[in-house]
Amino acid sequence: MKRIYVLHFNQNNYDKPIVYLLIKQFDLIINILRAVILPRKESYLVLEIEGEEALIEQGVAYLIENQVVVDSIRKSVKRNEEICTSCGACTAICPIGALYIERPSMKVLFAPEKCSACGLCVNVCPPRAMEVNF
Repeated sequence: MKRIYVLHFNQNNYDKPIVYLLIKQFDLIINILRAVILPRKESYLVLEIEGEEALIEQGVAYLIENQVVVDSIRKSVKRNEEICTSCGACTAICPIGALYIERPSMKVLFAPEKCSACGLCVNVCPPRAMEVNF
């Protein structure tokens, strides 16, 4: 099972090995999709967590016990095919390759099953063909 979470750290726990222990103690596979780490200030990580459902739930409980605010991402990204111009701007920013250019046609393709719903493509799309659904 895979789930995506945003972890918010505060000035009291940003410098602790919380994610390391999450991996080690709960046998989870972690993929960091985005991170903003600011010393002595609120920081956050967007993580894709993979593992057994029970272990993921135990891991989330562990995070909460360590004063990490945990938000589950239950959103998806959708592309409006009618207004997409296949400019390719989204392919350069997509961190996991869910948006890519098909060669030799040079058409931009979208693999929603790979999408982590980070939303980066929404901001760079000139015709606004990308939308975030909650």
